[in-house]
Amino acid sequence: MRQIRHLMVILASIVLIGMGCKSMNKTQKGAVIGAGTGAAMGAIIGKAAGNTAMGAIIGATVGGAAGAIIGNKMDKQAKEIKKEVHDAKVERVGEGIVVEFNSKVLFGFDRSDLTGQALTNLNDLTKVLQKYPDTNIEIQGHTDNVGTDEYNQDLSERRASSVATYLRSNGINSSRIAIRGYGENAPRYSNDSETGRSQNRRVDFLITANEKMKEDAKREAAGRP
Repeated sequence: MRQIRHLMVILASIVLIGMGCKSMNKTQKGAVIGAGTGAAMGAIIGKAAGNTAMGAIIGATVGGAAGAIIGNKMDKQAKEIKKEVHDAKVERVGEGIVVEFNSKVLFGFDRSDLTGQALTNLNDLTKVLQKYPDTNIEIQGHTDNVGTDEYNQDLSERRASSVATYLRSNGINSSRIAIRGYGENAPRYSNDSETGRSQNRRVDFLITANEKMKEDAKREAAGRP
């Protein structure tokens, strides 16, 4: 039975990836993938899809009616981010949100200190994040493939850390924040052109439900106060 459940989870995830999720709204996606996915399975799916953000969000999935409730809340938050943060790419994925900043919006070339433009964008994002305290935020740093693996890994970590430090200093609780540097190992775009390399120099914010939101959604789905 457990093997069947895992197989169904994998198949559901593959369907979402293969379809590009275009034929479903985001709340429906939250209900498709079952609660048994888990972080390890999400990581596998994310790696296969070439999208670490998708993998992390799938790994945090609740699924079922509770997942649909979380999806509704994420729909609302994503709309606010799109409205308030103009230099970011905002995408609803499953039961979470991916906010992507190209590195040139946040940093100078080959630097990890935040620019003035970055502070404006992060201030706008922080205002929205503060309205939704029952979410976790993973900050992922990424680079292109120019330079050594070691240097790119360090740069990605320093950039993610700079962003996290700024969020903490502006009222976002440290318990909500995690950072990960991927260096050049998780390109979302082709590194065969300067345009693609520029797009891969990015910082992603992964916004997912914390345990309180998950438990509240489960109680609501079960009709319990």
